Amino acid sequence: MSGLLPDGRNVAVHGTGIDVELEAVDPADTVSGSPEQGIAELGGIAGAELGIWELRGGTVTDTEVDELFIVLSGSASIELLDVPGDPGAAGSVVEVAAGDVMRLVAGTRTRWTVGDHIRKVYVAEAEGA
Repeated sequence: MSGLLPDGRNVAVHGTGIDVELEAVDPADTVSGSPEQGIAELGGIAGAELGIWELRGGTVTDTEVDELFIVLSGSASIELLDVPGDPGAAGSVVEVAAGDVMRLVAGTRTRWTVGDHIRKVYVAEAEGA
């Protein structure tokens, strides 16, 4: 997998300074506002994908993959709409901001509410894994 941190090289990047090209979120996933999102691919490690994801200005829904992320800047309220294997967690809200680390379980349905922006670096299950 290529990206800003390619295999076989000792490289550093400044996560808050990387240009992330934003596009409108699919209307089917937009709850409110005019959200835009984008990804900058960093590369891969041990079969996982690494990247920086940014979301701006709105509320969106998503179905998550297995992921660990660290918030680099901004904040979000993440409502857990449906949690596989843990129906009691549905309806809970997690507030995340710069410096927070969170694990998302594959198949969890979420609603992200972002006032200004959130930018996170993620390690996620590779597509098709």
